[in-house]
Amino acid sequence: MAFEGLAEKLANSFKKLRSKGKLSESDVRDAMREVRLALLEADVNYKVAKEFTAKVTERAIGAEVMESLTPAQMVIKIVNEELTALMGGSQARLDMPSKPPAIVMLCGLQGAGKTTHAAKLAKLLKSQGHRPLLVACDIYRPAAIKQLQVVGEQAGVPVFEMGTEKPVKIAQAAIRQAKDYGYDYVLIDTAGRLQIDEALMEELRQMKEAVNPSDILLVVDSMTGQEAVNVAKTFDDLLEITGVILTKLDGDTRGGAALSIRSVTGKPIKFAGVGEKLSDIEAFHPDRMASRILGMGDVLSLIEDAQAKLDENAARKAAEKMMQNRFDLNDLLEQFEQVKKMGPLKNVISKLPGMDKQLKNVDLDDSDKMMERMKAIILSMTPREREKPEIINPSRKRRIAAGSGMKVEDVNRLLRQFEQMQKMMKQLRPGKGKGKKRRMLPPGMMPPM
Repeated sequence: MAFEGLAEKLANSFKKLRSKGKLSESDVRDAMREVRLALLEADVNYKVAKEFTAKVTERAIGAEVMESLTPAQMVIKIVNEELTALMGGSQARLDMPSKPPAIVMLCGLQGAGKTTHAAKLAKLLKSQGHRPLLVACDIYRPAAIKQLQVVGEQAGVPVFEMGTEKPVKIAQAAIRQAKDYGYDYVLIDTAGRLQIDEALMEELRQMKEAVNPSDILLVVDSMTGQEAVNVAKTFDDLLEITGVILTKLDGDTRGGAALSIRSVTGKPIKFAGVGEKLSDIEAFHPDRMASRILGMGDVLSLIEDAQAKLDENAARKAAEKMMQNRFDLNDLLEQFEQVKKMGPLKNVISKLPGMDKQLKNVDLDDSDKMMERMKAIILSMTPREREKPEIINPSRKRRIAAGSGMKVEDVNRLLRQFEQMQKMMKQLRPGKGKGKKRRMLPPGMMPPM
């Protein structure tokens, strides 16, 4: 997860403050020195790190903190507020003109994920009830148009292309088509380069003048750290970008780009790529990201993600089957599929307050692999075996193990865990007499295996 190293170092700094009943000015300055080093190690711009810690120090040595009963908590509150302000303060949305369509130019260096994130953004807009149109204006990179068509089809969004016609003409024709057919967003995938060059920037300038975009979004790879900030500043100086899409924010990036871009360019991060799937894109919320950095979790984003990706009816039916003791391996397989929609477990865990610390030494990637192995075992069973696992005898176990590429011991383990799960469900069922009420599982919640 992004910011993992930074979050750990900040937690250690605040732990020292919590051990003190009252804080002196030197305590605060020592802690901020550690915070500044942690920010620099996270590849935050030096000037940004210096100004940030200066602001926090100035507020933290005030009477409000020094006279507080819990000064350490007050310092953390100030750091949270300043981190939020550093990343933009509040969510920055796409601009929508009074007369649609909204025209969004996506630009960036080659390899940053521009084409894929154009489709991700289109899919997100479609899920919100909009009618986006993707436009293929990268006529130089081999197979760029085909790539946009493929990801556009996966996203369920149409792609406008005119082969190797001049990009400005393609964009203008696409906008006319959008007006004629009622598309309210036009997402223009422009050509990227391996490095910033004058020819690229001149073409982008011409397109900007020709189509008058409501947004110019720069797609940058967060894994490149300070280089991402330098690229953003260069594009902003020449094009006046309106925002940034930061990709690979789910990876082992140090997070410096996310904390520096707004301060250096004055332009907000509007979206973040958080995975490889087309659904793995999120609106960027500075306050929620600050909470995650400080180990406070991001429950709001987790709830929104669950509402968007999970099937509520399927969850309710599964809960009903659990209560009626009719939950079988087909239902368990469906629950695995529901969990998978939420993305890797480490991403889900990172949004739960305190869970990242409790599970620090747990290999969550291995948990994802274990779930896939269990799915393979269940898929190797016949429909009858999934409904009635008690009929699975030794010969059936050998066949299931061979079919799933597992060992008989793995099949036995799954069956034992499922049996334990069924026993737990019986305990959770409401009692039939007075005084026998038992706690019921909320819809969609599955007992641990």
